[in-house]
Amino acid sequence: MFSNSLLNGLYIIPILGVLIFVHEVGHFVAARMSGVKVEEFGIGIPPRITGFMRNDVLWSINWIPFGGFVRVKGEDAHDMSPDSMNAQPPHKRAFFLSAGVIMNLLLAIVLMIIVVGIQGLPHYRNYIDAVSPGSPAATAGWQAGDRIVGVDGDPIERTQEIVNVTRSRAGEPITITIERRGSLVQTTLIPREDPPEGEGRVGVGLAERTVSDVFVEQVAPGSNLAEAGIQAGDKFLLANNREVTDAYILRTELARFEGADIPVQVERNGELFETEISVPRPVTGESLVLTTGFELLRESAVFEDVPALQVIPRGFEEAIDATRLMFESIRYVFSNTESLGQVAGPVGMGQLTSELIEESTLPPWVTLANLAIILSLNLAILNLLPLPALDGGRLLFVGIEVIRGKRIPPEKEGLVHMVGIVVLIGLMFIIAFNDIKRIIGGDSFLR
Repeated sequence: MFSNSLLNGLYIIPILGVLIFVHEVGHFVAARMSGVKVEEFGIGIPPRITGFMRNDVLWSINWIPFGGFVRVKGEDAHDMSPDSMNAQPPHKRAFFLSAGVIMNLLLAIVLMIIVVGIQGLPHYRNYIDAVSPGSPAATAGWQAGDRIVGVDGDPIERTQEIVNVTRSRAGEPITITIERRGSLVQTTLIPREDPPEGEGRVGVGLAERTVSDVFVEQVAPGSNLAEAGIQAGDKFLLANNREVTDAYILRTELARFEGADIPVQVERNGELFETEISVPRPVTGESLVLTTGFELLRESAVFEDVPALQVIPRGFEEAIDATRLMFESIRYVFSNTESLGQVAGPVGMGQLTSELIEESTLPPWVTLANLAIILSLNLAILNLLPLPALDGGRLLFVGIEVIRGKRIPPEKEGLVHMVGIVVLIGLMFIIAFNDIKRIIGGDSFLR
């Protein structure tokens, strides 16, 4: 198990490698288009491991695997020769600085279009996994097992959308539609502005699930499941007359019928089969599903087919939605210190990759592609932040130059960015330490 988790986590290495390479290619091409000499194309941050010269450019691999860089002529702040960055007008320097971000945005859009075109679109459902006593959710009558359908009349699927809405609307009444065993219920609550630690704005735990077909892989001989006539390969359609769109619904309905018989409907070889399963009261610490006789359940994600002519616009639309959610999430991270525990470096991203592959019902390649899309958007947005050493920080200096009509001396700007680099490297090591601490402590990144 540990070995599989480690191997799955290693997928993050080529993903980050591609994202950083694409980002730096943007800077490289922009420099060449602007007539600026490129002196070094580096993967990682120095000190240097190795490098070679090609076409008068040093291509290097460096020890600190937290990024990459394109070093152009004129970064020493003194060289004002025609092919140096210092000699270029503001619009060319701005083009060079923004090119990496543009490439990451384009990569995310292209990957999304590929996923939509090949696999289609998955859909998600969000369930209320637990309700804290005395919370706004409890006051509104929410129950474990309910599904969140919409907010103020707009449909909603992703957990992050729900979290972002309750954050931005804290202190205001919100109308939220929930689905309870097939019936829609309109509820109104007011997210808390200062919630108790660990409870969130409305006081619920959420469980996001991909809409999937649920199959029986194995049935324990002599179990309650076997006595009900359920066989390996059966696909669950209904449980207690509730449509089974994922394993979470099946487990929830089984829990409702502890010590009783639950009516179910399954599909077997194209034919419908109805029966009742006797649900025992599980021994403390045992899984109700296993106690009932399921040795293995399998979920297969259901994808919406997208017509060929709609693949590009739908892929672009999905990428825009993901970018919007990413902006909101990053804004929250910088405005709430409690969320900093979810900031990850390469080590934490490896843990996240492993957990996503193990828990997702999507095909592994789709899970990895979606992760690459999110990380590419993340890299683009973070680099736009107006912080020293980042592309956004350098663009800020260009903007100041345009406004004041006079350039800040390059040596002073260089000093600011040098301090920024030192601070960023320090933060990276702190984040790496927290990532390792999380893994050693056995804590999950997703929960």
